[in-house]
Amino acid sequence: MPPTLSVVIPCRNDGDLLALCLQALGAQTRPPLEVIVVDNCSTDSTVAIAEAHGARVVTEPVIGIGAAAAAGYNAAQGTIIVRCDADSVPSGDWLEKIATRFADDVGLAALTGPGQFYDVSRWRGAAADLLYMRAYLVLMGAAMAHWPLFGSNMAFRSEVWEAVRTRVHSTDPEVHDDVDLAFALAPGHRTACDFSLRVGISPRALIGGADLRRRFVRAFRTIALHWRVSPPWERWAGRYRPAAR
Repeated sequence: MPPTLSVVIPCRNDGDLLALCLQALGAQTRPPLEVIVVDNCSTDSTVAIAEAHGARVVTEPVIGIGAAAAAGYNAAQGTIIVRCDADSVPSGDWLEKIATRFADDVGLAALTGPGQFYDVSRWRGAAADLLYMRAYLVLMGAAMAHWPLFGSNMAFRSEVWEAVRTRVHSTDPEVHDDVDLAFALAPGHRTACDFSLRVGISPRALIGGADLRRRFVRAFRTIALHWRVSPPWERWAGRYRPAAR
């Protein structure tokens, strides 16, 4: 049977950006089975906006993207769980490409793609793509011995989530939830990166200062948590000797 898609969007006080995301999801060439907006203690119009666009609202009282994302994954009914953020603006064929890739590759566990910053100049966007987006994919991929996942543009099979859900640190607000999930995958879980999957993302990720420092601290914390269990040399060895694991 063709895969069914559940789109999960964690959201906390991002109602205005969420509206743009839901509009883009409503214009997909392949409609999803459901869109789940996880309200993470919002005090703005997040819930009203989600309901106005026909999304199913799930409430998660534990503040943190990891907790909100996990609540959405647990509630998802599709065979493929698709994740983006409230500030994501996916291209019109995004879900169609995801569904086709999983239908054509039954052994694929998880799929990701890059983000493309919107509302920035061409030169700044090109620099951000090279120094932020591609650097993340390469460096994190080296750290975990397979393609990482990027939270604004990723999808995985529901049975994969069931297999790894106890290995993610969903209640720790100081980890990057997408990196955490990618690290939790077993050596036999094959990931792929498709650069044709296009999702626009907010340039606020490029803003320096405390927010940028927080991102780096969380990244190193997430890496350290998983390297304690499985250091990189063991992860690379396991990738090429999956039967021994």
